[in-house]
Amino acid sequence: MHFYQRTIAKPVVCSGVGVHSGKKVTLTIKPAPPNHGIKFVRTDLPDNPSVPALFKMVVDTSLATVIGCNGVIVSTIEHLMASFAGLSIDNAIVELDSYEMPIMDGSAYHYTRLINEAGITEDDIPRYFFIIKEPIKLEENGKSVCVYPSSEFKLTCSIDFDHPLIRQQTFIYTMDEEIFTREISGARTFGFMHDYEYYKRYGLARGASMGSGIVIDKDKVINEEGLRFQDEFVRHKTLDCIGDFSLLGMPILGHIVTKKTGHAFNYAFLEEFFAQKECWETGPIHNFEEFVS
Repeated sequence: MHFYQRTIAKPVVCSGVGVHSGKKVTLTIKPAPPNHGIKFVRTDLPDNPSVPALFKMVVDTSLATVIGCNGVIVSTIEHLMASFAGLSIDNAIVELDSYEMPIMDGSAYHYTRLINEAGITEDDIPRYFFIIKEPIKLEENGKSVCVYPSSEFKLTCSIDFDHPLIRQQTFIYTMDEEIFTREISGARTFGFMHDYEYYKRYGLARGASMGSGIVIDKDKVINEEGLRFQDEFVRHKTLDCIGDFSLLGMPILGHIVTKKTGHAFNYAFLEEFFAQKECWETGPIHNFEEFVS
């Protein structure tokens, strides 16, 4: 666990295509000073407007997590946000020349690799945490997100799909940069062939391809290379949750348990989280012994 704020050591650049828009985009991640947070900057628009990566800026969760401010949007931010959270990056400037993030291979692997290769620097300014004091729960139609007090960030993610390749899967993650890099960042988004064909027919998912995620047919994975992990589906849902919950703006010291959730329900939980301010407090932690005592 890191107790002081961190940022990327030097700028990194990558290019790709937006999975929904099909538009080419170049992305640059730059270091930022303490207390800056994560901000996305649209370099293709006059005056280079920025949008902070915060819960209150979420404007759409139908197909991805989209943030916006004053008519400026940035779409599909969850994979990069997961990389920032998984590597404990508190401050960064993300410049892009289109409105949608590049999908890359459908995972957070490329973002995570770029950040790790650039290096991470730590400032002498303490990180602030959301410290969970009482459980917070949101349950509806078989979906649920709950957070419980814990001395560390822990995430238990469960999914249940009526498909022979998926069914019920659960993954338990405790905050660790190496585990995130090795076991979560490479898990790809997934979709079903009939949905892929539907989206294409109506001009959606213009940037989607076999190289931008897992495509599943009735009883098999269409991608020639198959799965990277036997439970890659729930690992990717874990990745999405890490990215979505990072929009709280500060790391959580708590155990989050999710069941059959997605971007929209995660966002609904964030609303509930802020509605129950009596269940948490914020503050710095200078060392682990201080916290647990």
